[in-house]
Amino acid sequence: MKKINKSIYGVLIAGLTLSAMTSCIDEAEPRSGSVTQEMLEESASATAAAVNGLPAYGKSIWRERGAHWSYGISAIMRIRDVMADDYVVVDHNYNQFRLWAETEALGPSYLIGQFVYSYYYNYVLASNLVIGAVNPDKATKEQLGNLGLGYAYRAANYLDMARMYEFLPTDVDPACTNEQGYNVKNLTCPIVTDTLGEKASRNNPRATHEEMFKFIESDLNNAEKYIVNLTSNKNNTLPDLAVVYGLKARLYMWNEDYAKAKEYARKAIDTYGGTPMSEDDATDTRKGFNDITKWMWGAQYTSEDRAVKTGILNFTSFASNETVFGYAGAGPMNMIGKSFYDRISDTDWRKTMWKAPAGSPLEAKNKYVDSKMEMKNGVMEDVSKFKKRIPTYGSLKFRPNQGNYAESSIGVVTAYPLMRVEEMYFIEAEAAERLAPGTGITLLENFMKTYRDKQYVYTGSNAIDEILFQKRIELWGEGLSFFDIKRANVSVTRGYAGTNFFEEWRFNTNGRPAWMNFCIVNLEENDNPALSGKNNPDPSKAYKPWRN
Repeated sequence: MKKINKSIYGVLIAGLTLSAMTSCIDEAEPRSGSVTQEMLEESASATAAAVNGLPAYGKSIWRERGAHWSYGISAIMRIRDVMADDYVVVDHNYNQFRLWAETEALGPSYLIGQFVYSYYYNYVLASNLVIGAVNPDKATKEQLGNLGLGYAYRAANYLDMARMYEFLPTDVDPACTNEQGYNVKNLTCPIVTDTLGEKASRNNPRATHEEMFKFIESDLNNAEKYIVNLTSNKNNTLPDLAVVYGLKARLYMWNEDYAKAKEYARKAIDTYGGTPMSEDDATDTRKGFNDITKWMWGAQYTSEDRAVKTGILNFTSFASNETVFGYAGAGPMNMIGKSFYDRISDTDWRKTMWKAPAGSPLEAKNKYVDSKMEMKNGVMEDVSKFKKRIPTYGSLKFRPNQGNYAESSIGVVTAYPLMRVEEMYFIEAEAAERLAPGTGITLLENFMKTYRDKQYVYTGSNAIDEILFQKRIELWGEGLSFFDIKRANVSVTRGYAGTNFFEEWRFNTNGRPAWMNFCIVNLEENDNPALSGKNNPDPSKAYKPWRN
């Protein structure tokens, strides 16, 4: 009989709590804290609850009181965004993500690191619960589909963790040696499966890049095998076969297997069958980037979600400048980096998703949720409050639901993207370019002319840089730029003449930043001796801010 250990590590505080799991789970959850495969197999409702808990957990709040930066996976997406140089947040007392932007308190002993680590491993626990609940030899078609979901979620979470915790050389630590003199190059994080026992969990070393790659690939192979049995992906809130292919494309890019990355990116595009978002879709003031039907995979808030009921601990509160109830609306508004904005062609409609400087030809093309034209001194003028409040380069990408900027109970019932088909086009282009120079830039030109900028022509000398730039513009605010910066060894430049970064965040690096090598938390190291002395070096304040 397979046993699922609910105590993955000491760092997991109080174990797994999934807000969406109903009392049905109680019939299969003994007081001992362990769940057996047999128990879950005998309770279809418990298995269904475990499956429903997978997307629900991603939207759940880790610590509602005193930790307003812990509202689930979208908070971790924001963490990765503020660690790049294309996403700027106005300095403000309400800026809950200041420590990540300032690269402060990133060492293993701080609470902010504990949030990321424990949240992901609890998500793994939820995935393991589903995987362990299904015996493929006895399962129905529906149960096999659920098994595929379990593997897909586990793979997706480990792929995120592997790319965040893997130590790669930086200008601060080129030798990859930690304070104890141990070489940590290419070490990721421990692997916890549905069959791992308590004893093994307490002697579980960091997996190497190769070990982690093989593990994730195996999970995705299983996901591909079983997920085809799903009858529905519930309006894109659950991964399907196209998403599994997309996860494989991400995985193979991380492993620098460009032939397979290209292959699976194309499979994802073809299997999905949909087209990239149009200008009308993306700039709609009532929907914009909150319409899950336009994506391969996303998270959809409902009015019953605790994150919605709080009013402020949710994606929209932090991502949408066009609210009066959220954090962004209260002051720490989101902007695109000036250097990125300036580099975007004026003929590219995506540029209108950020507030144009006064007098710019694009100023009239900006749309606001409360736009209102009135006659002023004989001239029709847009008197939108948000046109006045939002800073230059401020984001207009993520809208409140129905354009309702005043009522959080309505405005935050939005969605945020976990995978869009656009990403696959860029993976395909980069992989192709790395395999055969010239082929990838041709793919990029075709994409841009068809979907983004009819006048686009590449005239540069670094095709990979151009592909990554256009990809980062496309996926701005979706928590993905971090991975490309780290993988491709891209420098972060926040300090320059005219920068809109707050002065304490103006760090410039020579290649990938040291702060993108996440530390494993001390609580885990204490409970798992196999990690002792093998943590990543503390990257806190490794750079001095640029001064004009």
